[in-house]
Amino acid sequence: MNTVRKYPVGIQTFERLRKENYIYIDKTDLIWKMTKESPFVFLSRPRRFGKSLLTTTLDSYFKGQKELFEGLKIMDLETEWEQYPVIHVDLSEAKICQSVEELRDTLLFLLKPLTKVFGKEEDEVLPGKLLKGIIHRAYEKTGKQVAVVIDEYDAPLLDKLHLSELLDGFRNVMQEFFIQLKANEALIRFCFITGITKFSQLSIFSTLNNLTNISMDAKYAAICGITEEELATDMAPDIAMLAEVYECTPEEMHDKLKKQYDGYRFSEVSPDIYNPFSLLKCFNQRKIANYWFESGTPTFLIRQMQHFRTDITTMERIEASATAFDRPPEAMNTALPLLYQTGYLTIKEYDRESNSYILSIPNNEVRTGFIDGLIPSYIGLDGSYVQDGFALKFWRALKKNDIDLAMQEMKNYFAGLPYVEGFQKKLAEVKNYEWSLYLIFSMLNVYVRTQVKCAGGRTDVVVLMPDTTYVFELKANGTAQEALDQINSKNYALPYETEGRKVVKIGVAFERETMKVGDYLVEPEIRN
Repeated sequence: MNTVRKYPVGIQTFERLRKENYIYIDKTDLIWKMTKESPFVFLSRPRRFGKSLLTTTLDSYFKGQKELFEGLKIMDLETEWEQYPVIHVDLSEAKICQSVEELRDTLLFLLKPLTKVFGKEEDEVLPGKLLKGIIHRAYEKTGKQVAVVIDEYDAPLLDKLHLSELLDGFRNVMQEFFIQLKANEALIRFCFITGITKFSQLSIFSTLNNLTNISMDAKYAAICGITEEELATDMAPDIAMLAEVYECTPEEMHDKLKKQYDGYRFSEVSPDIYNPFSLLKCFNQRKIANYWFESGTPTFLIRQMQHFRTDITTMERIEASATAFDRPPEAMNTALPLLYQTGYLTIKEYDRESNSYILSIPNNEVRTGFIDGLIPSYIGLDGSYVQDGFALKFWRALKKNDIDLAMQEMKNYFAGLPYVEGFQKKLAEVKNYEWSLYLIFSMLNVYVRTQVKCAGGRTDVVVLMPDTTYVFELKANGTAQEALDQINSKNYALPYETEGRKVVKIGVAFERETMKVGDYLVEPEIRN
């Protein structure tokens, strides 16, 4: 009889995970190494990537809870299991604070459980002063240095990025809090701080200049998330289980999971990392779906993209230096750093000679959820309306090699776009009809690439089917013949003519102002 595997979906406490026999992908060798290399560490990772589980693992480790680590890699490394007082604060609870006073009160509230253990002085009315007092009393009471673990340090700040006056006040509160970690360094055995955005020595951590940022350190690239090797070994039974559900082979299922959840890289030399939340939930639900976006695309990211007028058609491939995307929010002049730090873009390639990176959308899950989240903000349409009203019908027609039907579906959809308040205003704001086309066609997700770069320029739409590649050029306020001529003159189809599929070129006349589809021309199939 097969043992039921327990997936820790929504469980971020290491102690509970171990005591209740949930699946745990062993990262304890990396954790042990991290605690020995530097006494003050910062790690940035996207949301739902296992940061909170990592902080609770450190909590148990420094409390000396050896029994929780039986059978794990750390047992071959750690010999002392010394116990330290632990100050563990999760700042995610401060996310909803809307005033400086509320933020101070919340920080004091989060420290309250520690005051029951280590006491409190009457004059400790500010969060930083209370933190200092707790550190000193913990040291005096135990004779041991303290371990400090701060989870989601930037949670109070992210939704305030567009509110400069409120953001400045919040930063002052957080700076008064964090300055104590530097000032009391001699009493701290280990300090670990995690969040989404990169810390800056110019603002919150202005005096905490002893932090080691391991966010892009190749040694710790896999400290959060699930690697290809871990999936193939530790989770082989889960792949086999899901393969039975989908009536395919384990190898085919592995490929499906890879396309859906893999693709993250956090350094120039990094294994491919799977999103752990989505992967575990997929196994738990026995269904491949877009789990990372259940709470939607963060509003702070949408606001920053709109503020910087981000060209969303370039996101399939962006070349950048590390300083362009690994920088703090206050130093941003584009939305690129936030897109990378929040996990909507990841490292795909690295060129050592030029010290440059290629960033791209990690996988199908991110592409679908991201596009769905952008559609209402950028063009005023509901994502499900786009997907159900056009994308699915268009794809089904092409799957049957019925180009006439596909083009009729395209014409019908654009001709029947509902009136959405502000729709024309949004189009005027973006000043680029291609952005709207990019979002709409991207709802096909797995099957479509838009604004594809090639030697001759950018192809508007490329649809990949099992036996056919469709190359579309949509000519704004031009003719279908001009669009077809552009495909040929700029060799848009050339990259696909050696892939073993038929290649079909389609030129479409498209009216920029009315978003209406006109005539189209199809070049005869090219057989390879």
